[in-house]
Amino acid sequence: MYQRLILIGEQPALVSVAQTGTARTPRLEVQVTAKRLLHSTRFEVTRSLKRLLGIEIPLDEFYSLSQREVQLRALAFQFRGLKPPRFPSVFEALINGICCQQLSLHVGILLLNRLAATYGLSEEVFGIRFHAFPRPEDLERAEVGKLRAIGFSRGKASYLLHVSQSICRGELDLESLERCDRETAMQRLMAIPGVGRWTAEYVLLRGLGRLDSFPGDDVGARNNLARWLRLDESLDYRRVRELLKRWEPYAGLIYFHLLLWRLEVEGLLPGDSSAGINVPPVAK
Repeated sequence: MYQRLILIGEQPALVSVAQTGTARTPRLEVQVTAKRLLHSTRFEVTRSLKRLLGIEIPLDEFYSLSQREVQLRALAFQFRGLKPPRFPSVFEALINGICCQQLSLHVGILLLNRLAATYGLSEEVFGIRFHAFPRPEDLERAEVGKLRAIGFSRGKASYLLHVSQSICRGELDLESLERCDRETAMQRLMAIPGVGRWTAEYVLLRGLGRLDSFPGDDVGARNNLARWLRLDESLDYRRVRELLKRWEPYAGLIYFHLLLWRLEVEGLLPGDSSAGINVPPVAK
């Protein structure tokens, strides 16, 4: 079950998604729970899920490429049906990237959970309180001291405030990056205080849905790539780009496949991945 509290206007709604059916005829069943269901609820939930779960991303060309590449064919078949997940906004992707800089995924998610619990709108459903991810207007008046109290460094706290305040003042329009080419988007992102190459490439992939983006400074991703290719070498950024060139423009899709591949190797992936089941992403 994938669950997430989303906002429809100012109305929090708990969205629960389960995959039913078979590997050949899968079906997503969606349940929405809210105090008041609006006329726009179905449209807004459908639009959000299409983006969050990558439901409408075509994969035919990726699978055609994988048929011509022995190594890629095995990986693609193992997780056939995997759709690339994406955050509902570029803002959320950027805040996730900043929070997870130079931290383990576990610690990064812990910080994000604290951020949502402290600043996000919430709703109690069936006796359980769920929190939405904070919006820029929820964070713009946050205090550095309070952010530090929940685990953020002074630097990261100031970066979060800068991004949120810049958006609320109309000085920063992250969603406009959708219309930019890769290099322009990278330059604009890296001009934001606290955003380096890793964060920018992460936002390209997870916020803008650019499937040609593989965060090459991600040490875990580098290691996954080296293990998958059975390379006895330590990869740097240039070498990662060089290795992935043969599979353009799907480097980012390979990044997601390698995440699942590593989880399965570690015995952390539930279900039978070889059956082609699409495992929904874990919400941060």
